[in-house]
Amino acid sequence: MTTKIFKIDPERIAPQAIAEAAEILRAGGLVAFPTETVYGLGGDATDAQAAQKIYAAKGRPSDNPLIIHVASPEEAERYAVTNETYRRLADAFMPGPLTVILPKRESIPSAVTGGLDSVAVRCPSHPIARALIREAGVAIAAPSANLSGSPSPSCGDHVIRDLSGRIDGIIDGGDCEIGLESTIVKLDGAHATLLRPGAITADALACVCESVAVAPAVTEGLAQNERPLSPGMKYKHYAPKAPLVLLEGDADEVLSFLYRAQNAEKCTILCYSEETEYLRGERLIDVGAREDLVTQAHTLFAALRKADELDGDIIYAHLPPTDGLGLALYNRLIRAAAHTVLRVKSSLKG
Repeated sequence: MTTKIFKIDPERIAPQAIAEAAEILRAGGLVAFPTETVYGLGGDATDAQAAQKIYAAKGRPSDNPLIIHVASPEEAERYAVTNETYRRLADAFMPGPLTVILPKRESIPSAVTGGLDSVAVRCPSHPIARALIREAGVAIAAPSANLSGSPSPSCGDHVIRDLSGRIDGIIDGGDCEIGLESTIVKLDGAHATLLRPGAITADALACVCESVAVAPAVTEGLAQNERPLSPGMKYKHYAPKAPLVLLEGDADEVLSFLYRAQNAEKCTILCYSEETEYLRGERLIDVGAREDLVTQAHTLFAALRKADELDGDIIYAHLPPTDGLGLALYNRLIRAAAHTVLRVKSSLKG
């Protein structure tokens, strides 16, 4: 398959390119496109065959539900049964990086939802994504535009490397602003369950919902035989090729461990900016300052992909905090590492 690459500036959208990409979608084809979170691999959300093509292109299990993307929050009503809490969330956070799981309507085939009777709905804020959805005239089902299980794509080059020759078109709109996938919540009346953390934090959601519970699978693996209710809930996800180990412990002791590891192993290190002066530059990736979680989120998936290029035998990274935006980083990294955490202790303390 020949993949057509559309290079589009988000600030000066080319109508002809958008029209051509939308026509591919209407004809049952697949087009990858940028959002404010990560790139999505899009197909007509009302077309079961398009959903099957998405699963095949990604190598993704068909029980892993897809998110549908709409051009405005109000359009969700065409595809899902909305409620007052959804509308309050939409007023507060949409367009933006929030996905809400709602009962699905007949217009969405079960192939899109992994056989569930619910559908995940989101209204992205990225101008290219919204222009494409409007031009297509239908909701776009779109998981992240990467090969299943690998780090999500946060720039056009990532998508081209993963999916060129596997899909019909790729819109290269440059870097994504956030770099982590959207927050996903499931509603029960005015109460919300956080299934996947993202840029919209649990504290922010609590300003709108009566209560917000964090699903156990956010920090742990799925229970045996538990079905994923949203994307990203699988035990191992976002993983680089080399084994990833997360380090927990006192900052000085972790830095000392990394210094020793560089001399003993062929390791790649995802480090904080403050640590770079104490470590050799070989296979060293700066993910941002320790307290700068926004930058860490923006750089995470690109850093994991770069780690693959550096060809180390093992990758070390810090275990993030579990509050605020840190929970989203923790959620992605704990899955990328298959829950492999090393608690670093000083040799002097035994």
